[in-house]
Amino acid sequence: MEYERPRKSWYVGSVIIVMAVVIGVLIGKGWERTVQATETYEELKTFSEVLTQIQKHYVEEAKVKDLVQGAIRGMLSTLDPHSAYMTPEMYKEIQVETKGEFGGVGIQIGIKENRLAVIAPIEGTPAQKAGIKSGDFIIKVNDETTKDLTLMEAVQKMRGPKGSKVNLTVQREGAADPLQFTLIRDTIRIESVRSRVIENTIAYVRLTQFQEQSGKDLNKALRQFKEQKLTGMVLDLRNNPGGLLTAAVEVSEQFVAPGKLIVSIKGRDGKKDEYFSRAKDQLDDHPMIILVNEGSASASEIVAGAMQDWGRAVVVGTTSFGKGSVQTILPLGDGSGLRLTTAKYYTPKGRSIQSTGITPDIVVKAQQAVAKTPEKEKDKDKEKDAEAKTAKPKETPPSAKPDEQAPKSNGTLNEPLGEGAIEEDPQLQKAVELLKTWKIFKDLRPI
Repeated sequence: MEYERPRKSWYVGSVIIVMAVVIGVLIGKGWERTVQATETYEELKTFSEVLTQIQKHYVEEAKVKDLVQGAIRGMLSTLDPHSAYMTPEMYKEIQVETKGEFGGVGIQIGIKENRLAVIAPIEGTPAQKAGIKSGDFIIKVNDETTKDLTLMEAVQKMRGPKGSKVNLTVQREGAADPLQFTLIRDTIRIESVRSRVIENTIAYVRLTQFQEQSGKDLNKALRQFKEQKLTGMVLDLRNNPGGLLTAAVEVSEQFVAPGKLIVSIKGRDGKKDEYFSRAKDQLDDHPMIILVNEGSASASEIVAGAMQDWGRAVVVGTTSFGKGSVQTILPLGDGSGLRLTTAKYYTPKGRSIQSTGITPDIVVKAQQAVAKTPEKEKDKDKEKDAEAKTAKPKETPPSAKPDEQAPKSNGTLNEPLGEGAIEEDPQLQKAVELLKTWKIFKDLRPI
């Protein structure tokens, strides 16, 4: 009996200590929240004072709405280039974009080296037809510098009604002087999946952007390929600036077995969201080449990284853009929206591609195009005129009409692709060469 009392005292004392610790923690957390709220209030008080002083003393009358929106834009610009405030008009446009149709000149842009850079011109658009290229830096829009513009502001300045003009001043590597482009805006319609058969037995699929329907459109193309005897596949992600994360997962899972990790996303709290492949109709397990370049970004890098990590494809081309952050679109009460960077994504092996990009397994540079200048164009025209005067007239073969050209591929699905002939594309050449060699070595293996 003498030992029971001390045990009870110890038990009661332990309960009191635990309760005190819990209460202390709760009070501490409450105190921490109170301190944060107080700090926020103090900063907002300063903001309110500045707003009041501007309204009272600024040389011209300023609208409160404009001042507040300007403050929001400035606040977001201190975070990263991809976070931005969207007015109600911008918010509506961003929702339309993912469905594959919007107005403008057809340029996907980003921030590189603290400058407004062209990630990729969209195929078949005014920008691509005029000669805008991946890696170009846009230094002026309609004679207004882009130095202090956010991405959303730059997009807004290049958007406009169909038929209207916009002037872009571009700095291009290798060009001594800035290049001037006058573009006529048009309605931009994006066909995200285009496909054909090349070299008789190789499936070629070009993904221009990742949209809501990209996964389904790719599946449709793969079903058509299944009916043919193919030996390999090229997935062309060059100049594909990305798009929807869900579309990247839907595309990837059509090439790997079910249950494989495609991409993981990690936010500030360290929580990880993982996206795995599900059962899908897949192309036969043929050798596969993925083409990337500096215009391949975001969702394109997710697909290329997943295929590379799982050993499902050989990546060929040049290092991709390196956009490995996730933006979440958050609606606001007045119809506007917030585009906020909320996480970074990682390949199945845990690689972050932010600012580094996907490094190809085989580096192959594209054919370098010489920047055109008005003087060079005049010299070319003079040379052509001189040649025309001295050249003998060429006879047209009876089987060919003057306005027709020989097709650039044998066997077609959804052409044209906007790509040059294989002999003019060293990266595609290398892909075809690898797939043919693959087949040769496979045939040489003993049974």
